[in-house]
Amino acid sequence: MGQKANPIGNRLGIIRGWESNWYGSKKDYAGKLIEDHKIRTYLNARINKGGISKIVIERTLGKLIITIHTSKPGIIIGKGGGEVDRIKEELKKLTNKDDVQINILEIRRPELDAMIVGDTIARQIENRINFKRATKMAIASALRMGAEGIKVKLSGRLGGSEIARSEEFKQGRVPLHTFRMDIDYASVFAQTVYGKIGIKVWICKGEVLAKRDLNPNFIAGGKEGGAMGDRRDRRDDRGGDRRDDRRGGGDRRGGGRDKRN
Repeated sequence: MGQKANPIGNRLGIIRGWESNWYGSKKDYAGKLIEDHKIRTYLNARINKGGISKIVIERTLGKLIITIHTSKPGIIIGKGGGEVDRIKEELKKLTNKDDVQINILEIRRPELDAMIVGDTIARQIENRINFKRATKMAIASALRMGAEGIKVKLSGRLGGSEIARSEEFKQGRVPLHTFRMDIDYASVFAQTVYGKIGIKVWICKGEVLAKRDLNPNFIAGGKEGGAMGDRRDRRDDRGGDRRDDRRGGGDRRGGGRDKRN
């Protein structure tokens, strides 16, 4: 089951929130859903190199609130905020709404975001960097930033070979069946001269034991890596790092020598 279900959809309502927050009746539900898809497709194409992780869409009475989670807010904001204003006007034409609000949230640790990691690997492959090197660099960066585990799978004509194949790289642990594990997932592709190469990324950020706010903006805005932060706090409550206790074993070894003497 864990290999086939989307890890994000699997955890909705448990430790993850929805990226579209609105209510739709039978009459207008389909229209709003299609509009959401248009907005996301347009923004991803419009801000191609903006390091977009996800786009959260909220609707209130006559108001459309779009929150862009990005690792490069400066590119989206532009000089003096001019780029955001242009994007806002274009979205008003696309959605036929007068009241459109755009919020931008910066991702502090892009190495732990599956979408950004996958996009980085894809851009490197498109620039003819060896896929193994690009993948191993991304894995090392994620583990260095505190990820418990990461898995990357690439499929296609890897290295320009005639026959397509799949290769998987994995370090640490990525328990897909454990719903309280905060696992980020993304599927992207690299468009090379010899065809598309699909890239899937799973990043395990740690275990979530406390009740979590399901608002995706709240989690990304100030609680990034909240699961790992909880684990560090619990370790401090136990009285510091356990390795300090083990270091005290030096006295025991000394005592043993005295007995032998």
